[in-house]
Amino acid sequence: MKEQTLQAKVQNVDEIKEKIGRAQSVILVDYRGLNVEQLTELRKQYRDAGVDYKVYKNTMMRFAFKDEGFEEFNEYLKGPSAVAFGYDDPVQAAKITSDFAKENEQLEIKVGIVDGKIIDIDEIKRLASLPPKEVLIAQVLGGINAPIQGFANVLQGTIRSLAIVLNAIAEKQEA
Repeated sequence: MKEQTLQAKVQNVDEIKEKIGRAQSVILVDYRGLNVEQLTELRKQYRDAGVDYKVYKNTMMRFAFKDEGFEEFNEYLKGPSAVAFGYDDPVQAAKITSDFAKENEQLEIKVGIVDGKIIDIDEIKRLASLPPKEVLIAQVLGGINAPIQGFANVLQGTIRSLAIVLNAIAEKQEA
């Protein structure tokens, strides 16, 4: 029986480590005070955004985070803790958590990891205030496109002027 329990714990730690390694962002929260309806809504928002949300035992998370090189993360593993893993977009988990915490004060954001760096609550809130990835890409592309489009308009104007002058010369020579 003890061997099975130990094996289950090892599997649990390995699962957490795999998720930490795959995630672009990790957000640790204290969910005390949330009722079943609120937790269900939070889980639904995470699921819809492709964020994995799970409650693990703190001891299992301590082993996993330590093994993954985030030993200082362990000081935040006190009391009930749940963790959100954002795989596709590093902003999504922070945005959902921060927005939900604004509406539900019982949800306490503890700490996060983004791109292998531990971030505090203020940094999580700043990250959450960023526009979605698609909007940022569109803004960058718009910024790149504007000078090119302006240059094309200048060239088009110059070519148009040249065509008008050549047309005028041709008409004058015909007459």
